[in-house]
Amino acid sequence: MTTPRPGGPRRGALALLASTQLLLIMDTAIVNVALPSVGADLGSGSAGLSWVANAYLITFGGLLLLGGRVADLLGHRRVFLAGLALLAAASAAGGLAPGAAWLVAARAAQGVGAALAAAAAFALLLLLFPDGPARHKALGTFAAMGGLGGVLGTVLGGALTDLLGWRSTFWLNVLLAAALAALALRLLDHRAGRPRTGGFDLAGALTATAGLGLLAYALVGAAESGWTSARTLGAGGAGLALLAFAAVETRAAAPLVPPAVLGRPALRLANVLAALAQTTLFPMFFLVSLYLQSVLGYAPLGGGLGLLPLSLVVVAVAPQTGRILFRIGLPRTMTLGFALLCAGTLWLALALTADGTFATTVLAPSLIVGAALPLVMVTTNVAATAEAAPEETGLASGLVNTGQQFGSVLGLAVLVAVATSRTEATDAARAVAETAGFRAALLTGAAFAALAALLSVRLHLPEPAPSPWDAEDAAPSERR
Repeated sequence: MTTPRPGGPRRGALALLASTQLLLIMDTAIVNVALPSVGADLGSGSAGLSWVANAYLITFGGLLLLGGRVADLLGHRRVFLAGLALLAAASAAGGLAPGAAWLVAARAAQGVGAALAAAAAFALLLLLFPDGPARHKALGTFAAMGGLGGVLGTVLGGALTDLLGWRSTFWLNVLLAAALAALALRLLDHRAGRPRTGGFDLAGALTATAGLGLLAYALVGAAESGWTSARTLGAGGAGLALLAFAAVETRAAAPLVPPAVLGRPALRLANVLAALAQTTLFPMFFLVSLYLQSVLGYAPLGGGLGLLPLSLVVVAVAPQTGRILFRIGLPRTMTLGFALLCAGTLWLALALTADGTFATTVLAPSLIVGAALPLVMVTTNVAATAEAAPEETGLASGLVNTGQQFGSVLGLAVLVAVATSRTEATDAARAVAETAGFRAALLTGAAFAALAALLSVRLHLPEPAPSPWDAEDAAPSERR
């Protein structure tokens, strides 16, 4: 495969792929904000509304690994375009939905499209930017867009729902996905991410997708209503399916995940660390927004804007992550990131009060978390993909994206359960009880970050082969 030379074409491709990341992160937040209006319009109760969100998470999380491998086999550009097309079509179906069942089906189809687009986009980034300073900068841009996507989704979701109704949030997806697909046809060379020869492990694909889908179902259900018998059954089914997947992979001629790949210690640890990062980060955004609205009395739009300073710090720090990596190395940068994440989350937990203000409780610690986010996201992605060969880029993308997605869902399940276990109180003490619940949940998140910081010390990567493009893409201070 011939990869484009550095410069304009690669920068344009990076902007396209990072914008796709922005869209996929934004989509989750923007629909969640619109859910109360969806329920009022379609006459759906809380159970139906929960599945509007959960259907997307289950298919997205369950199909990331399969999407990455399909991209390796069928071609990354082709699968990327197919994912955007499906996302746009499913969003249009959601915008036209006459009832809750139709909308849930559309959201599930959106998750399929998102999984294909996300896995292929990340694989294309790995192909366009070989390991080294160029890739570090590209991953920094990805992290910045991801941090911005959650806030933009919250803000746009509130604004569009208020002004144009909840259906406009789905039509925005249609417009953005169509625009990105049109740009992809111009900016992505058709030779980028060509199809690979080789067989397809159908049994592995079915068992992996079933296992990951059932696991996502169990986790999102636990986040909503605790470990009911149905959720526990889902978790048991997920365990059996994943055990079957492991057995299939040892015998398949062309396994979905070659055992030799999972045998790499650095890859295994990096994926665990990527999951732990999201276990703390994803629920923290949710909990802070809830605290601002339910305790401090902010409107939904104000709750979203409360995360804007954090996002601005992410956007400022992310482009500098490559320089930090060059100066102190990947393991130290990763440990620094997790230490800052632990410190910021711990400070945030201890600062929360029932009668506080945004400036006295959330602002300062959220800035520390904002500085930590690109450090942990870039370093875990670099470590998880550093040993991937060109024919494994989709697989590496699927693995790390799956780890991050399930870290997000697991973190939400655990931290929300911790928060709600502390909020039983009379109306008079509701704010105090809710604050105590949020504090306990954030302390749990800080413990996850501390565990990740300790584990990151054990990460050791093989020395990468030098790339002739790294010197061209590195900043002057990085050229030594």
